[in-house]
Order: sequence, then C-alpha cells, then structure tokens
Amino acid sequence: MKILFSFFTVVFLVLLVFAGATTGNKYVLFLFGVIIPYAAFATFLLGFIYRVVQWGRSPVPFRIPTTCGQQQSFPWIKQNKIENPSTTMGVIVRMALEVFLFRSLFRNLKTELRDGPKLSYGSDKWLWLAGLAFHWSFLIILIRHYRFFIGEVPSVIHLIESLDSFLQVGVPLVYITDAVILAAVTFLFLRRVYIPQVNYISLAADYFPLFLILGIAISGVLMRYFIKVHIVGVKELAMGLISLNFMAPAKNLQEIGVIFYIHLFLISVLFAYFPFSKLMHMGGVFLSPTRNLSNNSRMVRHINPWNYPVHVHTYEEYEEDFRDKMKAAGLPVEKE
Repeated sequence: MKILFSFFTVVFLVLLVFAGATTGNKYVLFLFGVIIPYAAFATFLLGFIYRVVQWGRSPVPFRIPTTCGQQQSFPWIKQNKIENPSTTMGVIVRMALEVFLFRSLFRNLKTELRDGPKLSYGSDKWLWLAGLAFHWSFLIILIRHYRFFIGEVPSVIHLIESLDSFLQVGVPLVYITDAVILAAVTFLFLRRVYIPQVNYISLAADYFPLFLILGIAISGVLMRYFIKVHIVGVKELAMGLISLNFMAPAKNLQEIGVIFYIHLFLISVLFAYFPFSKLMHMGGVFLSPTRNLSNNSRMVRHINPWNYPVHVHTYEEYEEDFRDKMKAAGLPVEKE
C-alpha cells in the first residue's frame, strides 16, 4: 500500500497538470508556469533555512563523532587521521570524502545469519555505486540546465555537455547522465522492494521522492528525444523567471507544450517537498555532530554547559526531615 500510495500520488500530480495544461487557458498556464514555480522555490528556500537554523541551534555539549579508526594517543601508536580526526583539517578531509565520494556508504556491510548460527559480514558496494551515480548524475543535469537561465552559455557548460555526450549516440546526442539517473533510481527503488529488511523499514515518504524524481527524469527524456517542445519559449520562460519579469514569459506559454509543464510541475513539487523530507540530508550532513566534530576528548576537556549550580538535598537534611520515621522503622541514624 505504501508503494501504491506514493506511485498514484505522482500519477495524480501528472494528470492534474495534464488536465490543466491541455485546456490552453493562459491563466492556468501562467499558474503552472510562473506562480507555482515561484511558490515552490520560496518554500524550498525558507524551509531549507528554517531547518538549518533549527539544527544549528541544537546544543552539542559533548564530542560525539562516529569513528572507526585509532584515536590519537601515545606517539608510538599510529592514528587514523581520517577515520578518527583530532584536528580541523582532518575533519575537513573526512567531510569532503563523505560529501563527494560517500565514504561511509562505501564501507557499507551486509550481515547475514547463517547456519550455526553464525553472523557473517560481507561487502555490498552496489548501494554505494548506485547512490554515487544518482547524486553525481543529478548534479550534472542541474548544471546542464543552467544554460536556460542565462543569455550567453559559459564555455564550462559546453564542456560538461560535450563530456556528457562524448559517445556521440543518436540525434540529438544522448546524454550519459540521462541513462545513468534512470538506472540508478530504478535500482534504488527495486532495492527497497526486494530486500525484505529494507522493505520493512521503508515508508511512503521513502518511495514518493523516488517516483517523483523518476517522473522528472522520464519527462525530461521525453522532451529531449521524443516529444518536441518550443525551446525558444522555454528559454524565454526561464529567463523571465530568473529575472523576476512576471509578465514577459506569458506570451509563449501556449506554444511550449504540455510535457514541459508536467516536467516543471514535478520539479516544483520536489522543491516544495524537499525541506520537509529526508532529502534534507543534503544540508544536514554538514551539521551532524557525528561528522563535523574532531575527536580530541583526550586532549581537551569539554565541560557540559548545562551543569549550572543547583541545590542538592543532602543526607544530613534528609535525616533531619525523616529521623523520627527512620528510627520508628528501625533504620540506623547518625544522630539520635
């Protein structure tokens, strides 16, 4: 049910924008092409800032980094400066490897209970590879789309596009990241479905982003390779949105094509949903005390700031209050 609920929610969103865009009404198209994207971006920006500020205000009185290597100790004991950093530079290197290469996910281990019973550990790199492929493909696709929001496309964008399509397959050229992101999202979905342990802990909130991103990728692929859209109108709409020119994009809204509005609406839903979902790990990874703290507890004393002076009810005061009852119960007392 949780899979079907997420799937049909995305289908409903697609049908909703399809029904509205096919009417050709300029006010409906203005809603899907201008108002909803602005509202989604504002929700994303404000929600992102709110979540980060809330995390930043959370007190962290102790050093609690997750470590799996030798801590700095005696001079003759070799320290693992990345897995158990004791300096700021070590934390920066560790965070960089985590953000760009998913280092902790690379060490992901699968555990199995075999005959005996014996607990067996094994390496499982498919999840790491799929996650790496998905995130990097998503980033490259976002960078490629930057060409729609500026007048003169920078040479670095042309370079990224040429590298992304270096296989020279088809006309228009097939982007490698288009195929990779579809394969990666499909793998992540099938993993949640067919691995019982992962399926058991998965919620509708885990499947909904997968279907949403899959819908965005499929609609984008359809626009580029199968269903043509009015690319000049798309460019004008994007330039109008980025320049806050609310009325200029409206003149070509009817010429763009329904598939574009489906694509744009799903992106808007993803942006609006982002701050309230698990996708916020994009910002949370930098604020996690298990990652962004150095493990220097042996060198620096960290005092809990919550240990403010409080009145303590001493034993002398306790005995003074209950001496008669203690004596009546046969309990020893220090003072008669």
